[in-house]
Parts: sequence; C-alpha cells; structure tokens
Amino acid sequence: MQSIKPTLLPCPYFGSIEFFCNLISNECVIEVNDYFVKQSLRTRCNIYGANGLLTLTVPKSRKNSSKTLFKDIKINYDHQWQKEHWESLTSAYRSSPFFEYYEHELQSLFQKKYTFLKDLNLEMMTFVCSKIGISTEFNLSESYINNLDYVDKRMYNFDKIELPRYIQVFENKFGFISNLSILDLLFNEGNNSKYYLETINL
Repeated sequence: MQSIKPTLLPCPYFGSIEFFCNLISNECVIEVNDYFVKQSLRTRCNIYGANGLLTLTVPKSRKNSSKTLFKDIKINYDHQWQKEHWESLTSAYRSSPFFEYYEHELQSLFQKKYTFLKDLNLEMMTFVCSKIGISTEFNLSESYINNLDYVDKRMYNFDKIELPRYIQVFENKFGFISNLSILDLLFNEGNNSKYYLETINL
C-alpha cells in the first residue's frame, strides 16, 4: 500500500479555512526557509467587514535584495498596523456569536511586537489551533526542502475550493463569502470549527 506523502505548507498570517483543512487532514511541514513571496498569504488575510471583503496586510521592512528568506523577514512598525487590524476585526466580528470568548487573549497578541514575520504568524497560528482543538506542535523546515517526497503546496493561495455555508455576520448584505481567514470561521462557529474543517473533502 502506497504511503501518503506529507504536505509542504507556507507559513501564513491567519491562513484561510482551506489552509487549515490541509493542516488538519495531512501530515504537514511548515516551510520557513523559502524565499519570501510578496502579496501572498504570508502577510495578508481576508475577513468579512461591514462593506464586504476586507484584506488585512502586515507591512514588512524593506530590504535591498528580493531574495530574502521568509524566516528573515522583519515587520515594519512605522505605522500602527496592529491597532488597525484589531479595530477592523472588532468592527467586523463584535456581533458574532463567539468573538467575546477569544477577544481578550487575541487582543493581547496584537499588543506584542514581533521582530520577525515568522514569529508573528506562528504565534497567531498557535492561538487559532489551540482554540479549534488541533495540534499546536508544528513541524518546521530546518532548511529549504527540495525533494519529491512531499506534496508541495508552498505556492498555493488556498482560496480555490468552494466551502459549505455557515452563518456569517454580514451575510444578509453581501451573501456568503467562501474561504475567508480562519478567524471568520472561529468567530462564527466557535467550538464547531474543528468539525467543520473535518467535513471538507480536499
């Protein structure tokens, strides 16, 4: 019987629901030694705001070379992006069923200053996984992985599949928006989030 190959995943900022479906359904390795990819899920996530789809982006410090490893990318704090992200999340989800259960702990994470994007993303992923009830023991790459023993999804956007509907705060205004950040599922479904993820057939 052929063994299932482990999956190589990027390290996202509050990854999409599809990303977390991959995370819980496969043996995974999080790649942190690849070259940084601009305008990808490594620095941005999509939430459902009062005016529809809203993208939150983490600014990075500029470097002269475009060939910078993801693990070496530093966060830029020239403007108060953490405050903006938190206010956007509060505005979008304060009336969702489960926001209040996670609010204080998540807010404290937005008050910490992380030097490296990798550390921010892993801390946020740990928070989400702990609330959903899935493992927070992530396998991180020790060096860039370049072999055929993995299913390579490092360049995926994880926004391709149509997901089953669940109730969203502003659904009556714009309809159901599929495959948003995992936070949308967590705030709307709470303890049911893990079951929802397990029902998705990738």
